[in-house]
Amino acid sequence: MANVTANGIAIEYECFGDPKQPALALIMGLGAQMIFWQDDFCGDLRSRGFHVIRFDNRDCGLSRHFKELGIPDVGAAMTASLSGETVPAPPYTLRDMAADVVGLLDALGIERAHVVGASMGGMIAQTVAIEHPARVRSMTSIMSTTGNREVPPAAPEAMTALLTPSPSDRAEFIDHMVKTFRIVGSPGFEFDEASFRDRVGRAFDRSYDPSGVARQLVAVLADGDRKQRLRGVRVPTLVIHGKSDPLVPVEGGFDTADAVPGARLLVIEGMGHDLPRAAWPKIIDAIASLADSTS
Repeated sequence: MANVTANGIAIEYECFGDPKQPALALIMGLGAQMIFWQDDFCGDLRSRGFHVIRFDNRDCGLSRHFKELGIPDVGAAMTASLSGETVPAPPYTLRDMAADVVGLLDALGIERAHVVGASMGGMIAQTVAIEHPARVRSMTSIMSTTGNREVPPAAPEAMTALLTPSPSDRAEFIDHMVKTFRIVGSPGFEFDEASFRDRVGRAFDRSYDPSGVARQLVAVLADGDRKQRLRGVRVPTLVIHGKSDPLVPVEGGFDTADAVPGARLLVIEGMGHDLPRAAWPKIIDAIASLADSTS
């Protein structure tokens, strides 16, 4: 892993594969560090001919944290968002996070990349395609949505799990994350709890910053509805969504695919709000097929 200055801030990143191959940038979701793009997943993409780049978003992992900006009022932001009002000024925006991605490509000397994002990362990938289309070979939005308020909201138990404060004790934090995963994860796929506990423990050891998660969440809420902006996207686009996602219902995937002209849609039976290993072949095949269509 390495650290560079991108968009004026420190970004931690790691690369897999030959830099001469087409670049593919992986963007993780809310509060999720780059190690949640598992090594084997990155390796499988590398074997399909990509130069794979994973990184920690701002306020996450070993990238720049913005603790000096304080903890935003998430409750007020959610109330404003749900009522269609303007969310109080966020510490930063999804546009800033998209600029981080482009800044990382600049720092690595990469002109264009396939951009793949999961959950909040999908929203960031969408924003990169909207704001910086010349830098995008293709865009894949996984288990994400457009911000359209007409899309069904998260299931109550999933939203409660998302908003429940995380413990500061390492063992309790891991137990909390396992409980959360069992609520939002994939009912149609086996859950490797031992592997998940190891990954969550490593994430805790790398960085524990609930305030960063709050700042990221308010950035998501403040971005509002991207659907009209997505109608102007002309980069090849793939939308992947789990049919059993309780946190970002599958209608969010339908809405994203409907917004982007010519977008491909892959709905995976039994998949929730995660990336189950048994679904990797379908996901990676779809990403590679989209990339092949751009060459």
